Amino acid sequence: MEIKLHAFDLKLKHTFSITHESRDVQPTLIVELCWHGKSGFGEATETPYYGVSMEKMIGQLTSIKGILPTDILPHPHDFWKLMSQHLLDDHPFALCAIDVAYWDLWGKMHEKPLHEMWGYSTAKNILTDYTIGMDSIEKMIEKMHEMPFPLYKIKLGTDHDLEIIEALRKETDAVFRVDANTAWTPEQTIYFSTVLKDLGVEFIEQPLKADDWTGMKKVFEQSALPIMADESCILEQDVQKCVGYFHGVNIKLMKCGGITPALRMIKKAKSLGLKVMVGCMTESTIGCSAIAQLVPQLDFVDMDGCLLVDDTISRGIRIDYGKIIYSKVAGTGAELIKRN
Repeated sequence: MEIKLHAFDLKLKHTFSITHESRDVQPTLIVELCWHGKSGFGEATETPYYGVSMEKMIGQLTSIKGILPTDILPHPHDFWKLMSQHLLDDHPFALCAIDVAYWDLWGKMHEKPLHEMWGYSTAKNILTDYTIGMDSIEKMIEKMHEMPFPLYKIKLGTDHDLEIIEALRKETDAVFRVDANTAWTPEQTIYFSTVLKDLGVEFIEQPLKADDWTGMKKVFEQSALPIMADESCILEQDVQKCVGYFHGVNIKLMKCGGITPALRMIKKAKSLGLKVMVGCMTESTIGCSAIAQLVPQLDFVDMDGCLLVDDTISRGIRIDYGKIIYSKVAGTGAELIKRN
């Protein structure tokens, strides 16, 4: 098996701002695994907030070339186990990229989309939301009008969060979800939840710092809206911790280490009575096509990353007014159309 690494800078359609950072360009690394004339693709984005750099990921993935399969293809779960021994603890983004690439290759070798291989139908799929990053109220309204959608995820964490939602609500009847990105206090969250519920907000994502479990217990018991974990639920062992503190979990493939652990996290969360969401980073169609394979198992999905960038490097799934349209390609359905 051969591994090829492709680094790109994805230009964002708008400056993307959350409480942690703002950016106009998203560096991303595409991993290509080649086997008997077929290629599988996975993706990991440079993310300084999590200590993930392009140089670091390239070094990590270059270091495992010598342990890649050479004779037969092991099952993806066995491949992930092998890769995780070298990459999981410090390098989940790199592990995600190679795990997704391998699953994509596995599906292509079997000539089936992954969701079909797992026994799931896309006939009753949920819709994805579209993210409005933090900006002036005028700019946020402009972004919303530019992309009419039935669901919006609104990034908050300012001194005028309620004012933002009130202004946006005047412009659309769409369902809102809000993501405070750890910027609120317990008292703020509880108060905001009542107001936001009346403004047509569906749930609040990660309002408090990831380790504020005492505050989250209070919010869980008193919030008028469901609370979804993001930064508080990174790896598999975090799912159990969220019971009694959150109503659901938002799983990110890059943060947990790929499709393989995400499948286990989804199963575990459901068994514990938690709602399940899978979210994206600001990524290309390659990453979002992988998420699309999981959608039939989910309660919510946030996979609009490919809509936030000018993606000239890949193709796969498409999104039409929140509806996911699958490609006819096997595996994740993704293809790399530009190589460097």
